[in-house]
Amino acid sequence: MVLHSNIIGEGKPFVILHGFLGMSDNWKTLGNQFAEHFQVHLVDQRNHGRSFHDDAFYYEALAEDLKNYFDTHQIKDAILLGHSMGGKTAMLFATLYPELVSKLIIADISPRFYPIHHDAILDGLNSLDFDTLKSRGQADKQLANYVTDAGTRMFLLKNLYWIEKGKLALRINLDVLTENVSEVGEALPLHAKFDGDTLFLRGDKSEYIGNQDETLIKNHFPEAKIITIANAGHWLHAENPKDFYQAVTNFVN
Repeated sequence: MVLHSNIIGEGKPFVILHGFLGMSDNWKTLGNQFAEHFQVHLVDQRNHGRSFHDDAFYYEALAEDLKNYFDTHQIKDAILLGHSMGGKTAMLFATLYPELVSKLIIADISPRFYPIHHDAILDGLNSLDFDTLKSRGQADKQLANYVTDAGTRMFLLKNLYWIEKGKLALRINLDVLTENVSEVGEALPLHAKFDGDTLFLRGDKSEYIGNQDETLIKNHFPEAKIITIANAGHWLHAENPKDFYQAVTNFVN
């Protein structure tokens, strides 16, 4: 099975991977900008967006999905960008298949282990009863009992769609993602290494990449540059798209 994607623009392939509970649509605006210079592949990872559902969910499987995607689309040399969970997939993929990645961009995630921290979000999503919920507004109200930040709820509720007339559902494979949430925080394997051009971008209000992560990043990615995006938290590409775009463009050019 091949991952679902939206391909826009022409030129060198530029592959973008979303984060946990996200989807390729989250990158549509920036994707269209990058598509002025590249062939942009906005990819849905397994159990997310419009891609296939599968009981297996761990980074080796996600990296193999991406290899299968590259093979299917005959991508021999790409710029690869991943955010959060997508960043972990991108890191592993680049260390396994360095010949396929000319430039690697990692948005707000370090190669280290992260403890589970999505509990409230998953509890909230699991509390949505689609036999009784009949609108996005009702779903938002229910989710607000678990997730106070309106922006985060808006991001999560992008997963809602009408499965049939009058019946909402979630695109994500919530059961499998809930069961395997600990996999999302797994560290990059100890000896994994990518010697190519690499850029790590972090939000100045985010705690995902701290100063203590810099040595670890350099161990795995000796050529890595680390740039901080101002006025941005973990969703730095959405919170400060202008500076994010500029930093990526400067790097790839």
